[in-house]
Amino acid sequence: MMSARDWPRHGAALALLIVAAGGVPAGEADARPARRPAMQSVTPSPSPPAPLREPVRADFALVGLAEQGAVMVGQVPGAARALTLDGKAIPVAADGRFLIAFDRDAPASARLVATLADGRTVERSIAVAAGSWRLEHINAPYRGSASSDADFERRRPAELAQIAAARNMEVASDGWRQKFRWPVTGRLSGFFGSQRIYQGKPGSYHGGTDVAVPAGTPFVAPADGVVVLAASAPFTLEGNLLIIDHGMGLSSAFLHCQRLDVKAGDRVRQGQPLGTVGRTGRATGPHMHWGLTWRGARLDPGKLAGPIGG
Repeated sequence: MMSARDWPRHGAALALLIVAAGGVPAGEADARPARRPAMQSVTPSPSPPAPLREPVRADFALVGLAEQGAVMVGQVPGAARALTLDGKAIPVAADGRFLIAFDRDAPASARLVATLADGRTVERSIAVAAGSWRLEHINAPYRGSASSDADFERRRPAELAQIAAARNMEVASDGWRQKFRWPVTGRLSGFFGSQRIYQGKPGSYHGGTDVAVPAGTPFVAPADGVVVLAASAPFTLEGNLLIIDHGMGLSSAFLHCQRLDVKAGDRVRQGQPLGTVGRTGRATGPHMHWGLTWRGARLDPGKLAGPIGG
């Protein structure tokens, strides 16, 4: 047993043994915090790249006149899956091209909207210029070739139904892409959009352009298309009527014909003879009335074909 006198010497020796062994007394070891492992540098994993989006053209490509009675051909921006004009659906060809037109009484502006495949939209506001219309006095009865007003009222609904059905048909044709030509050339005797007075009675505006030529003069297709109506008997106003659809809802009507050389369902080529000019229906003399419509809008043929004879 150590005496108090021996403790300093033996205590010092014990302390040296503890230090040499790297240890500490139990009470002191519990009081010290545990040593944390050294921090290691970690390189973050790269984020996956964002999916690439197809570049989108910022606007529509439009060619033509933005005015009453005129037609424009366009190209949609990007891969559009839908197109509307003032909220109405417009068909788009496989190559992205489309056709729009403005009625004789179209409002001063129109809105074109394309919806892309990813849901984004591209919009275009179009300012539509006003046309300048004439006043024409026509020395022909309002009821045309009908024997009386009652006869006209009896026959007219069925005629209008045939015309509407023909213009509502959807046909496959690329005629709308072509540069249109005049079906016949001669003196212009009636102008598109003119307000007409028939023997003192106001009528509707003139929905086409008249070319005065002798009866029996051949006329040709202004562009490729499909015959959707070839009247089997003269109509009261239009006489022997022929309608050709050029695709995309654009159609030509040829009125007052003397003879028709094609029938419904025939495919015709630009420049192909279609019949001869006459004066059937409501006409004061032999002439070709060429009318153009697009989805209910009446158009000026001269704005597609250019100056007559040009």
